[in-house]
Amino acid sequence: MDIVKQLENYRLENRISLQKLAEDLGVSFSTVSRWFSEKTKPSKIQQYHIGKFLNGKAKKVKR
Repeated sequence: MDIVKQLENYRLENRISLQKLAEDLGVSFSTVSRWFSEKTKPSKIQQYHIGKFLNGKAKKVKR
């Protein structure tokens, strides 16, 4: 599954706003908005950090 789709699923399942998600990822609201509107894609390094974020959050939820 595409990393942006995974991020969107996480956001929707956890009822997190785009602003909160952007803050959690350390990027701007407009950056996250552009990813979800498919105007841009996360860079390789951003994809890496998103993956780490999602994996870390998944581990916390399982506890």
